Amino acid sequence: MFKVYILSSVEHPDKTYVGKTIKPVQDRVKEHNAGLSQYTKAYKPWKLLYYETFYCDLCADKREKFLKSGLGFRFRKIIYDNYAKLK
Repeated sequence: MFKVYILSSVEHPDKTYVGKTIKPVQDRVKEHNAGLSQYTKAYKPWKLLYYETFYCDLCADKREKFLKSGLGFRFRKIIYDNYAKLK
């Protein structure tokens, strides 16, 4: 199964990252926090905000593309704001 996930930087809360993986999401977060991704190593450590699971690779690709778009950015902000309320 494919997972699309949203990470938030712990030290820079305004920074989020959207990714896709076939690995367990927690393993992928550990990789980001270890600095193994060039796009996320500058803002580590990261925490997992949200993820979705897909059976179809094409569906996961489309969802990742949406979350990286302008409207998807608004959706990510809603998720982040709701997460912040839980704390």
